[in-house]
Amino acid sequence: MKKKQKTGLDFIIDKLTNSIENTLTGEVFDTEIVRLTSFDAKQIKKADWQFDWLKELKDKTKEIYKLTTVNNPTIIQGLVSIEDKQDHVFMHLIESSKFNKGKDKVYFGVPGNLVAYACKVSVDKGFDGFLAFDAKSALIKHYQESLHATHFRGLRMFVEPSAAIKLISQYFKS
Repeated sequence: MKKKQKTGLDFIIDKLTNSIENTLTGEVFDTEIVRLTSFDAKQIKKADWQFDWLKELKDKTKEIYKLTTVNNPTIIQGLVSIEDKQDHVFMHLIESSKFNKGKDKVYFGVPGNLVAYACKVSVDKGFDGFLAFDAKSALIKHYQESLHATHFRGLRMFVEPSAAIKLISQYFKS
């Protein structure tokens, strides 16, 4: 049996914003993050996403969340897949929508918003914001600088409570 190659996440934190911000105008849009349901699945076109989100949605150990703007909840800005590990949250996948990638992206702040939400789920579950994920080795330093994540060993990184609280307060006002 072929062993599945373990690869790390390769999302870029383009900018930590207060929500998501239009790259051309600087206009900020309020966002909403809700659980992706099988009803939402028809919005997910395989050609528009790097990862197989429909397969991810079928995995009952994972929770998939979508980021949308409050004014336009039908357009998915990004997705994140997380799992409750009983003492922390593990982030399996994170992806900005096709139009929020590269130099011509529409919005800044999508990945930061999704990571902050994963930290918030960790707090809500009583895990103090602990969030773990595997990073591509070339991006470990980027996550240390942008998210204040800690490199554990190999590809494994984690966000500690103090860094998680900063991220959560950046994106989610109580």
